[in-house]
Amino acid sequence: MKRFAALYEALDGTTSTNAKVAALVAYFASAPAADAAWALYFLTGRRFKRFLSTALLREWTLGLTGLPSWRFEDAYATVGDLAETIALLLDHPSHTPSTEELPLSRWIEERLLPLRGLDDMEQRQAVCRWWQALDRRQLFLLNKLLTGAFRVGVSETLVVRAVAQMAGLPPATVAHRLMGEWTPSAAFFQELTAQEAMDDDRSRPYPFCLAYQLDQDVAQLGNRDDWLAEWKWDGIRAQLIRRGDAVYLWSRGEEVVTDRFPELREAGLLLPEGTVLDGEIVAFRDGVPLPLSTLQHRIGRQRLTAKVLTEVPVVFLSYDLLEADGVDLRACMLSQRRARLAHLLAQGSPHLLISPALDAPRWDALAQRRRESQARHVEGLMLKRLSSPYHVGRRRGDWWKWKIDPYAIDAVLIYAQAGHGRRATLFTDYTFAVWQGEALVPIAKAYSGLSDNEIDTLDRWIRQHTIERFGPVRAVEPVHVFELAFEGLAPSTRHRAGIALRFPRIARWRTDKTAREADTLERVKALLQAPREPPSSS
Repeated sequence: MKRFAALYEALDGTTSTNAKVAALVAYFASAPAADAAWALYFLTGRRFKRFLSTALLREWTLGLTGLPSWRFEDAYATVGDLAETIALLLDHPSHTPSTEELPLSRWIEERLLPLRGLDDMEQRQAVCRWWQALDRRQLFLLNKLLTGAFRVGVSETLVVRAVAQMAGLPPATVAHRLMGEWTPSAAFFQELTAQEAMDDDRSRPYPFCLAYQLDQDVAQLGNRDDWLAEWKWDGIRAQLIRRGDAVYLWSRGEEVVTDRFPELREAGLLLPEGTVLDGEIVAFRDGVPLPLSTLQHRIGRQRLTAKVLTEVPVVFLSYDLLEADGVDLRACMLSQRRARLAHLLAQGSPHLLISPALDAPRWDALAQRRRESQARHVEGLMLKRLSSPYHVGRRRGDWWKWKIDPYAIDAVLIYAQAGHGRRATLFTDYTFAVWQGEALVPIAKAYSGLSDNEIDTLDRWIRQHTIERFGPVRAVEPVHVFELAFEGLAPSTRHRAGIALRFPRIARWRTDKTAREADTLERVKALLQAPREPPSSS
């Protein structure tokens, strides 16, 4: 635990990519294999569900420290992070941590995981005993694990790079071995880092190839004939795997979703053994894609009744062939993979379709097709170099997203909350509202889009203009207007405004506007029906 806490602090304390990779390599090279496996589990974004309620953790902290509840809430509001608040309050002069150094794997397997099977009193005794035995760094880390809130500023790509560097393996090999479901153990980590690994998991997907947002004039990409253009479908990115006598559907989030789409499983069984398709699960009726909200309605249902399957039919729109006859095709050119894909699906199931190439011989003609995106319920275009292999993750230059312009509204900042990790002492999580008559109604939360200087300026302002506190949340004077960009919106009964925005982020701080000039809820709801016309250039 001490070694992993030191790694967390090293990663959280630097913005240098090289320094993060060096810290990871040093950890994986020196930690016991079982510890390294658990560290890898958390560092790649996997996490436990919360073991204990925050109310219990507050109560137990007050019991150990003797502090009144208002002091705890005041400290929490200042620090902004529950795990760090508890660690700081328990780290007082009389606190003498134990010299015992229990491996991370034993902490997880012998202490944390059995915690769910204990009664309330046993849980309290166990956690308080652990708190008293750990130093501040380990206390903080333990609290993160207990609350299911572990995260640190390192991407999975960097973690893969570090493991590959330590093991002397290609990063693509490590990335592939990490895909799918795996259990942290010494045996797993040893197999992951072995030069020759026996992979008997037939369900294992490949790492997804991802695209960059096009940030230049599309004509600068060169000859139009060198590029495949297709619609950017608004669905669930997935791989359909046909191996052995089974079919597996993996989402990009590495979740098995086969049971949610029985018609795609049946269609996949018609494919030759040893086939892997990359594509999009899309709600589809009469040859037309349906809005993503329709697909989400189906995913949200607990039971897939015949009525649901009829109301929300789906197809798998394939745009790449990654494996055929058990052979990995990712190193082949896209043009070759697409030709084989077209042949494979020519006589297949109506649930397995190829994502069509757009017939537009010039860039200006393609830009004109892009204008159809809104009406077609797609997000714009995908541009893929025909000579490109199928990369692992993002590789700039070969795959581009040429999306239509996002929606935008002007909204008023009404609430602020401290961030996490390195931003735990700054107010960086914001709630915005629009006007409904004379009242401001919350419409969205956003956490990104401001520069460091703007965050610092806004943080100071928030502290000086707080009008009410709700635990860690501060209500502020409603005077600042921000332009919010978002990808889409849908009716929602879960939100007070009756609208849910998709992927909202801050586009700019509208210092030129007063709060009364912000948008109204009526105008936001009108966007549900309003068509969008993207500009002809990027």
